[in-house]
Amino acid sequence: MGAGALGAIRSVTAAPLLARGAVGRTWRMMLLAILTLSSIGPMLLLAVWSVSGAWFFPALKPRTVTLAAWRSAVSDHALISALGTSAVLAIGTAILACVVAVPFGQQLARLAGWRRYVGAAAAFLPVAAPPLALGTGLQVAALAAGLGGTVLGVLLAHLVPAVGYLSLLFLGTFTLLDARPAEAARTLGASQWQVWWRVTLPQLRQPIAEAVAIGFLVSWTQFALTLVVGAGAVRTIPLEVYAYVQAGEDRMAAVGALLLILPPVLALASLRWAALRTAVLPA
Repeated sequence: MGAGALGAIRSVTAAPLLARGAVGRTWRMMLLAILTLSSIGPMLLLAVWSVSGAWFFPALKPRTVTLAAWRSAVSDHALISALGTSAVLAIGTAILACVVAVPFGQQLARLAGWRRYVGAAAAFLPVAAPPLALGTGLQVAALAAGLGGTVLGVLLAHLVPAVGYLSLLFLGTFTLLDARPAEAARTLGASQWQVWWRVTLPQLRQPIAEAVAIGFLVSWTQFALTLVVGAGAVRTIPLEVYAYVQAGEDRMAAVGALLLILPPVLALASLRWAALRTAVLPA
């Protein structure tokens, strides 16, 4: 068989493969476009709505652009107070949950067999439980402790799912963490505190940064727990946005929603930056 015939056979055989590859690339691009539109589209709509003037159906764009909603937000004491309360709760939850979850995750990683599964299930339960059901149980505990409708009561309620999330995070972290540097330090006579402070803690810089960001987001986006345990007296930014929606103040709701979205975007960006700079080496 001549070289020309062989080339023709290869071309005929490769044509379906090339066609399937082109179809696959087309589907991937379509899925990527849909994902991008579904994630960015609502935020762009909120941004446009927050600066829109008169905008009625069936118009595809607002007739005028105004910053009146943003100016009202700056002077809205309820919204500013809610932002401050949300920030205090989120920062406190992030720090306290991390302090609790690090040793808990470390102890879970040292367990084996069914004991580890039971411990991981206990950590996962408040994460998997519906927030409203969890909030109802926590409200009973908060009222019994005299903390219902208080910022401290809401903070303790936010800690429950946050500690669950972060304990599972640190379970995986300590399972993969290289224990040889700590063992070498103990062999050289370092105390347990010195090993933790000078060896283990530097290895945990990225996981702790991730844990703080996750703990912040768990609290920042809480609605059901805040509403039930806080009894409506503790006003956070999700509650204020919901109140604007209920009152039909669409532009103020859009402004509040954008303020609600901003910290998660910054947290994810910081996590990405940290992931590019550091890494946890497996044992």
